[in-house]
Amino acid sequence: MTPVRYVLMCLSLMIPGTALSAKEAVTTFTLDNGMDVVVVEDHRAPVVQHMVWYRAGSADEPAGVSGVAHFLEHLLFKATETLEAGELSATVSANGGRDNAFTSYDYTAYFQRVAADRLELMMQMEADRMRSIRLTESDITTERKVIIEERNQRTENNPRGIFSEQMSAIQYYNRGYGVPIIGWRHEMEELDMEDVLAFYDRFYFPNNAILVVSGDVYPDEVRVLAERYYGTIPGNPDLTARARPQEPPQTAARRITYADPRVAQPYVSRSYLAPERDPGAQETAAALTLLAEILGGGTTSYLTSKLQFESQTAVYAGAFYRGVSLDDTTFGMVVVPGPGVTLEEAETALDDALRQFMVDGVDPEQLDRIKMQLRASQIYARDNVDGIASRYGRALTSGLTVEDVQAWPDILQAVTADEIMAAARDVLRMETSVTGYLTSDAEVSQ
Repeated sequence: MTPVRYVLMCLSLMIPGTALSAKEAVTTFTLDNGMDVVVVEDHRAPVVQHMVWYRAGSADEPAGVSGVAHFLEHLLFKATETLEAGELSATVSANGGRDNAFTSYDYTAYFQRVAADRLELMMQMEADRMRSIRLTESDITTERKVIIEERNQRTENNPRGIFSEQMSAIQYYNRGYGVPIIGWRHEMEELDMEDVLAFYDRFYFPNNAILVVSGDVYPDEVRVLAERYYGTIPGNPDLTARARPQEPPQTAARRITYADPRVAQPYVSRSYLAPERDPGAQETAAALTLLAEILGGGTTSYLTSKLQFESQTAVYAGAFYRGVSLDDTTFGMVVVPGPGVTLEEAETALDDALRQFMVDGVDPEQLDRIKMQLRASQIYARDNVDGIASRYGRALTSGLTVEDVQAWPDILQAVTADEIMAAARDVLRMETSVTGYLTSDAEVSQ
């Protein structure tokens, strides 16, 4: 018996069917001001994750001020009406916790992980900065330099970052997902107080936010605290639905080459426009999730077998799908050529392998193995209060519901080989694709 099969057999014995289908203890309610609250109970350790998620990310930015969502995230660690700059994080640290924030296309989130008996203090401080930031022109100037330096480190000084940014920009004709989350540099350099406050005063209200608390808490206690600290903040009566431009039909394959002498390892990247997980209709996204694992999810994947072991044209091949997204997302692949293999040859090998996959179809044993691995990882993920809160917050700010999150594991298990192949035929179409070459050599034929 192979080690992998033995481990999976043990998992199937350790995690009986009732445990596999068990739902997390989730309670939801909405405050009078419109703020949604999600409580996920887990009393195994006296810790809590407190998160506030805003339905506002970089894809919600007005044209011409790219990066303002991320810029505001930085500035919320400055002073408020009751806290000095840096005091919130210092207080979290002094109480043995940690805090941070992050911005994505569809959301911005702020979190603290602390001992359960410090939850009230976290709510008090987080609620304070929801509507009470106190910024100075010095804050704007200083933090603008910080985000520009962050772009320098992550993008300008990283050929892979520039390449990825260009791939996304070409993938989307009309959606904000084609604009980098951190922003275009020339627009970041012009961000000012007016831009920041306009974004803050449009989106940072309780009726545009989701409070997620996971860990050693009880729903009734969370409700009392939430009403005390968040419930007193008026909602925005003028809040409108998120305005996202529709993507027109994509009918032409696109190609780019980015050459940079700093590139040590050239590779081929391919992305296809793909549907996201939709509320109440997650089956296609589940099929694409499994397709990504089948094609490029590890050393036993289809592309690895064909490109790395059989033809020996690649030293790495992977496939990726980001299903949690408010709007259309992407299904992507990467192939790193082997020694002496050109990028053109690697791309040809990728296309040949994909055509062959359409003929071969899904290996039933591989599909069963992947499903068991996904199920096991979902069970183990329940041990992480950080991950639990993030899973719900990310989903809810991307248009899904608590019921969708809880149904997802079973939907994955129910996907058939035929549904995976149907999803592959629908998504892996060259007319919706972008193929990119990252290379150190500008002399690459097209």
